[in-house]
Amino acid sequence: MALLTIQDETVAGGILNRLELEIAQEMLTVRELIAQRVYQEVAAYNSRQQDVFQGLVQPTESERVLNGFRLLRQAKPIDTETQLYKALEGFLQNSYFVLVNDRQVDSLDEEVWLGSGATASFIKLTPLVGG
Repeated sequence: MALLTIQDETVAGGILNRLELEIAQEMLTVRELIAQRVYQEVAAYNSRQQDVFQGLVQPTESERVLNGFRLLRQAKPIDTETQLYKALEGFLQNSYFVLVNDRQVDSLDEEVWLGSGATASFIKLTPLVGG
């Protein structure tokens, strides 16, 4: 089992969050990579029930705070499938993009190598305000 280093970054290159993900296979699709990440984030939060959820996408009934999202209702577990749907939808709508081993991936079905020493960066885009 390999450890994959994941970084959440801003467009300017600032690191928002860093985590390590245990990956059983060296080759995964981008969809499977996102799913593995979401499942592990939600499971970690649900087992600890801390004040702030640090994850790829904002859970329902939460507010953005420094370094994550604060849930408005305490002691309620986050739904994994809802988070996964939001994460996949976010990728398709260009809310963030993914670099694997410093190469941008374009499709959820693209296979990527995630063996020893691999890295994945999730670059979150800030929506423009105004209109």
